[in-house]
Amino acid sequence: MPIEIRELHIKVAVTGGGPGAGGGAAAQPPGAADGAGEQAQQALVAECVEQVLRILQNKMER
Repeated sequence: MPIEIRELHIKVAVTGGGPGAGGGAAAQPPGAADGAGEQAQQALVAECVEQVLRILQNKMER
């Protein structure tokens, strides 16, 4: 008999962890311009939103 998983909770904590990262500020690679870190963060958020929407759409199709 197959097992159906109806709900899955995943919890992730992401930290900069690199040298100079602290105070809750977004970690930037050395030599990066101030705007580059913000653009990278926005791109990451956009990618996450796309993946969540794709998952929700697949869930609705079932």
